[in-house]
Amino acid sequence: MIQRIVPRIDVACTTRMALHPLQDEKLIFGPSEGKAPQFTLGTLHRADLNPTSPIPQFHAWYTQARAAGLPAPQTCVLSTASLPSGRVSSRLVYLKELDGAGSFVIYSNFGTSRKAEDLETNPSASLVFWWEPLQRQVRVEGVAERMTPLESQEYYDTRERGSRIGAWASKQSVVLRPKGETNGQANGVKKEGGEEQGKQEDGDVVEDDGRARLEEWVENVEQRFEGQEKIPIPDFWGGLRIVPDRIEFWQGRKNRLHDRFVYEREGGPVEDGKKGVKDAKWTLQRLSP
Repeated sequence: MIQRIVPRIDVACTTRMALHPLQDEKLIFGPSEGKAPQFTLGTLHRADLNPTSPIPQFHAWYTQARAAGLPAPQTCVLSTASLPSGRVSSRLVYLKELDGAGSFVIYSNFGTSRKAEDLETNPSASLVFWWEPLQRQVRVEGVAERMTPLESQEYYDTRERGSRIGAWASKQSVVLRPKGETNGQANGVKKEGGEEQGKQEDGDVVEDDGRARLEEWVENVEQRFEGQEKIPIPDFWGGLRIVPDRIEFWQGRKNRLHDRFVYEREGGPVEDGKKGVKDAKWTLQRLSP
């Protein structure tokens, strides 16, 4: 009697194969990009850090980044999260102030932007600075609050006139639809007789993809403030003060065994940002990489 052997199919193995495609099916795969460079420029020890506060420590690192000639060291990633979904959104912004109270300040639209929607339900926010030539990173976490129009006007007045006009004109994050769009259909700019035409740009004809509507808004604001150098700040635009309660300093090290130190504010988040964190007490601890 011949015994029939039925091959056993490993369902778990088949599932794993389905979840993890073959290497040649990956659009980007780590080893094909070459080995990541080692971080060997510096080290970080507790003795190198300000023992009482992260604010002067951040200012020292930021000053060193500027002195090293890094392009736009004020660039950072601002992250916010909407509740109850918890969905996180991030964007690059410029740090404009580190105020005397120890708060980090950026400026933006807080009427229609995604960050405005997030902050309405959740005031928590974070900033990340990455200074690659120094192999350093700083992570800031805290509570965000709007600055007063009077406080924001001081910075607003320093901006280029075009940027001040743009702050009024742009409905940040609102979908820009072509001016000729009707019934949900995107059309070009209309000529007489109902024909469509594009806009002339650098010798090429381009279809109106919504940019014309933004330019129309800008033109309307230009007319509104024509001949007026002192332009008031929009009520939906201004400064956002992030009052930190946790700041981490990261120095890259060889074999990914980085140096990480975190300051945490005793007592948790600051209830009144205007009081700031200047006189707050902080704990300082080393973290495992």
